[in-house]
Amino acid sequence: MTIRLRAHHLLCLLTYVGKGYSPAFTANYDRVAERLSRGEDVLLVSGPDDVCAPLLDEPEPHCLNESVVERDRLAAQDVEELLAQSIRVGASLDLDAAILARMRQAFSAGRVRKACGGCEWNELCSTTAAGGYSDTLVHRSASPGKG
Repeated sequence: MTIRLRAHHLLCLLTYVGKGYSPAFTANYDRVAERLSRGEDVLLVSGPDDVCAPLLDEPEPHCLNESVVERDRLAAQDVEELLAQSIRVGASLDLDAAILARMRQAFSAGRVRKACGGCEWNELCSTTAAGGYSDTLVHRSASPGKG
């Protein structure tokens, strides 16, 4: 299977520790984190994705706001530069152990954080990164034959 993610969630998943907007959101994100950890590929999408799904029942889901679209644009730009590969709608991405480690190192160093400005989770993410990502729920083991 494939997990549909919008670009800024590529950053959010680096520090996801099981906290979220609501119990339904958190339970859903836990399932997404488990799927990512099992190695499912990511398909980049525009707008609401598999993480956003529980929020779409709200009267005015914030995931439809222009500020979130801008967050996606900034995240795509940073991650594309870091990984030197296309981070555009329709692109696929294998978040293997090496890519996650590289992204987390860049996140800790502040090199892929433009999209995080003004986010209510920024402090939690910074604390998680400073703690070495020890409590995060997205993990990948190095695969045999992969760098």
